[in-house]
Amino acid sequence: MCVLDVEGICLLQNQVISKIPRIYYLSLEFYMGRTLQNTMVNLGLQNACDEAIYQDVMAVSVHNKMQQKLHSPCSKLANGAEGYPGSHQLHLTASSVFVIPHHMQLGLDLEELEEIEEDAGLGNGGLGRLAACFLDSMATLGLAAYGYGIRYEFGIFNQKIVNGWQEAIASADDSWSNSAGDGQALVLGNLTADKEMPPERSCWEYHGEVEEADDWLRYGNPWEKARPEYMLPVHFYGRVEHTPDGVKWLDTQVVLAMPYDTPVPGYKNNTVNTMRLWSAKAPNDFKLQDFNVGDYIEAVLDRNLAENISRVLYPNDNFFEGKELRLKQEYFVVAATLQDIIRRFKSSKFGCRDPVRTCFETFPDKVAIQLNDTHPALSIPELMRILVDVEKVDWDKAWEITKKTCAYTNHTVLPEALERWPVSMFEKLLPRHLEIIYAINQRHLDHVAALFPGDVDRLRRMSVIEEGDCKRINMAHLCVIGSHAVNGVARIHSEIVKQSVFKDFYELEPEKFQNKTNGITPRRWLLLCNPGLADTIVEKIGEEFLTDLSQLKKLLPLVNDEAFIRDVAKVKQENKLKFSAFLEKEYKVKINPSSMFDVHVKRIHEYKRQLLNCLHVITLYNRECRHHLHDGTAGPKAYPCPPAVRRPWAFVMLCQFESAGIKRDPAKAFVPRTVMIGGKTPGTRSASEGPNNALMLKTFTFTPLQAAPGYHMAKLIIKLVTSIGDVVNHDPVVGDRLKVIFLENYRVSLAEKVIPAADLSQQISTAGTEASGTGNMKFMLNGALTIGTMDGANVEMAEEAGAENLFIFGLRVEDVEALDRKGYNAREYYDRLPELKQAVDQISSGFFSPKEPDCFKDVVNMLMHHDRFKVFADYEAYVQCQAQVDQLYRNPKGWTKKVIRNIACSGKFSSDRTITEYAREIWGVEPSDLQIPPPNIPRD
Repeated sequence: MCVLDVEGICLLQNQVISKIPRIYYLSLEFYMGRTLQNTMVNLGLQNACDEAIYQDVMAVSVHNKMQQKLHSPCSKLANGAEGYPGSHQLHLTASSVFVIPHHMQLGLDLEELEEIEEDAGLGNGGLGRLAACFLDSMATLGLAAYGYGIRYEFGIFNQKIVNGWQEAIASADDSWSNSAGDGQALVLGNLTADKEMPPERSCWEYHGEVEEADDWLRYGNPWEKARPEYMLPVHFYGRVEHTPDGVKWLDTQVVLAMPYDTPVPGYKNNTVNTMRLWSAKAPNDFKLQDFNVGDYIEAVLDRNLAENISRVLYPNDNFFEGKELRLKQEYFVVAATLQDIIRRFKSSKFGCRDPVRTCFETFPDKVAIQLNDTHPALSIPELMRILVDVEKVDWDKAWEITKKTCAYTNHTVLPEALERWPVSMFEKLLPRHLEIIYAINQRHLDHVAALFPGDVDRLRRMSVIEEGDCKRINMAHLCVIGSHAVNGVARIHSEIVKQSVFKDFYELEPEKFQNKTNGITPRRWLLLCNPGLADTIVEKIGEEFLTDLSQLKKLLPLVNDEAFIRDVAKVKQENKLKFSAFLEKEYKVKINPSSMFDVHVKRIHEYKRQLLNCLHVITLYNRECRHHLHDGTAGPKAYPCPPAVRRPWAFVMLCQFESAGIKRDPAKAFVPRTVMIGGKTPGTRSASEGPNNALMLKTFTFTPLQAAPGYHMAKLIIKLVTSIGDVVNHDPVVGDRLKVIFLENYRVSLAEKVIPAADLSQQISTAGTEASGTGNMKFMLNGALTIGTMDGANVEMAEEAGAENLFIFGLRVEDVEALDRKGYNAREYYDRLPELKQAVDQISSGFFSPKEPDCFKDVVNMLMHHDRFKVFADYEAYVQCQAQVDQLYRNPKGWTKKVIRNIACSGKFSSDRTITEYAREIWGVEPSDLQIPPPNIPRD
């Protein structure tokens, strides 16, 4: 439990009352990670906590004797009477810290304590992590802001790999067993304390459920506070009745929204904002009458149906009930949030209350609602419903208020990721909102028709309602129409939004479109996760960069400073050693800490192009093997791989590929490389909701495409990575010069460990498909060099640091468009590039899956015939660029100079800069630079 600065909270409330507008950030994800360390960093308590926790034996003895005499809640918790059995209970104030672990032992290391905390299961990818960084920056900038979302009982899932698959395999035996000689890739996953992987084998398989529920709340959440006094009703279903007194929504089913507040402290200032998350509750938890007659299921059915709304992040929506539950989630958070916003507005002097009703004239001046993607799009019709039906505001005035209040951030250019809901589902679940959307759309189309008379096709393209066999509501169009500002999240993405995704809308209202390049918080992504590098920088330029990242430019004169080069290189090597030790301790995996740490961690998706990385790994492996074959050091007797890993025909296959005329490189020192790939299947909506469904279905042999965890191609990609690892990692000729590791259950806390240790950051999406990316910024700030395409924020990173200080390759956006017009033919590259052909043939022939030779036929079929993301087109340039990476890595000083330049030029990519732009250009508010006075200065 952390005692935050109460005076800071009070000061924030005073600011709000004195006419500072409130910002409401609506997002279905807040990927917060762990809270303890971040809170200590922002409150400036980390060193004090570390010293207090690490006590000597005498202090421990005295403390134990005192606790034996006192029957305090702490002692009960420590003995398992309350709270979590065996957990560590933390009590923080600005002056003292007491950690009471199980069996009353003190003298803990703070890092050990931090590892106990669960990652909050409130997000899955970049969308949620961006929202978390924004909350941190809004508090640090002194903005009065709330984050609103859902308090999911379960996160997306805990990822576990069984036999290389992310697959749900039920087993009565939850134990480790020998895999009969099957070589396993180095898969990093949690091993329970009582069932460790046997040290003599690294290729054992785990029988159990792999897509496990992420039960992150099973021990509660000490950082949140329930606020039952602000519980609100949310309505579903029902019917609409038009009366002389107005429109009424009747006979609805009611679900209660219970708010839980989590404090979000700014960095060493006097602002503490709030993240308010809603949990669904039933009005009547228990039906005693049904229970008394033996109908035990019916007795709790209403409670279960209601609580399902906040049960899990991104329910599988490949069936109707899943789709309906997802839509319920989106309306649930919107309806509860808007009621809360209006309650707060009415209770303040902003509402200008009179005896009859509240005046909403000043509402847009005092309230700014930011829609993080299309998930909160229902805010627009819901605000209209409240204003028109409940508050009796005239339609035109209500529309003006709504439009001035709401702003929309677009996060994708992929058509299938833009939400489209069936009209029939709306008609049943939210009948009044469907009427309002129809009315909004009609007025919008009338306006377009007046400006572009006779252009019927434009009306079709710009309509919120998409006609067809199944009429759908385009939520992105609704967001654009109902917002006063629309922004992309990187300059190249914003241009694509204006020129392609929303081209017609940009021509209609060009003034509302903006760019706000994403950013990351340097407090978590440098000071917290990489204290060694942060301290090294502080010694040279002070600590102002932690709140003004542009100060890192002061490092540019040190690019050629020998001492600073050594210091930065030393920090990187220490981080690599630390991460290597972490892997060995937690996951029983040994890697070469002197190798290049080549890291590719993202959601698993075709457009992220993990497959391109796989093809390069296979190419490296083949080159290494050819080197030894030609040297005569890898004859059949010198190639003793496990039978399940390398069958006799596999060696013959490699020799056959060699005899096909592929020449090995001139003898060069092979740069040792540890390739780490990690990520979960995406939590996006089913591809059946997208216009490219027909094309995508041709790629696969069955239909579940983009539901988490049932995303077929993503699972195949994971399986391919682990299968390549099966072969590469057990090849004694290759040894530790090349390793392939799949980072299981990638999450924020794991990212905080691997990012500071990375040498090379893979940002290789097809140009024009990645909106921005924030992982690229985190790696840049932490001293990893980037290999990537000119996509998303990579473009601006290259501009800031100089393209020569990144490894840029591949097609540009205009090249991709030209190739689309011409017609992309993967076979042209397959036939022309021998190494590519070899790698693809190995995948398709079962070289990496000898037990299942056809395992990857869908992968090869997609790459050869239906690859929208043009992996083969960039293969040659990618491999050549990777050779440049190897060449520079052989020159440690030259490599570190580029690292320093990248760090020095990463200042633009602070979320503080991004939020400042949002505040000034969208929300109409100025950040505050008020600071907490030092502890030795009395406060008034």
